[in-house]
Amino acid sequence: MKRVNIFIAGLILVLSQAFLTANAGWDPDDKDKPTSTEEVDATIAAFLKQDANIQSFFDNAHGYAVFPKIYKAAIGVGGAYGTGRVYEKGKFIGDAKLSQLTYGLQLGGQAYSEVIFFGEKDALERFKAEKMEFSAQASAVAVTAGASADAAYEHGVAIFTLAIGGLMYEASIGGQKFSFNPAE
Repeated sequence: MKRVNIFIAGLILVLSQAFLTANAGWDPDDKDKPTSTEEVDATIAAFLKQDANIQSFFDNAHGYAVFPKIYKAAIGVGGAYGTGRVYEKGKFIGDAKLSQLTYGLQLGGQAYSEVIFFGEKDALERFKAEKMEFSAQASAVAVTAGASADAAYEHGVAIFTLAIGGLMYEASIGGQKFSFNPAE
């Protein structure tokens, strides 16, 4: 019985650390507030600091979407949400929202950044028309030093993620959906 109590106490401690770290900087009142240029610039700088070779993706992509903070939490069923900005040939063209639903063996919470590169105009147009959805088969590259060297476009898209904080144990399936709101 004592081992069970120690296990439960340890599990509560791990979960509280995961959810508190993932929650860092989250303000529910700002949920629908558009992402700022400063947040995007800081996110791009963080990606480049981890792997300077990602610069070639920024230089050569037809467009890209930057999501500075995506918050994810799960207990069996998980969800994630984030807002970002979309660029075409380096010029801001609108705001985007990301939502994700997963199910499976998963527990915890985390925050991460994501950059989606569109290698061709058609891929960006699918994104803007909200006809782009990533399934469990979509592969994102976790950014570490040199990670971009082996990265390639798949169906005109390359995805990079950078962990901000939290702890997530996960073996799940699901997908990301996006909405796009053009700049005025």
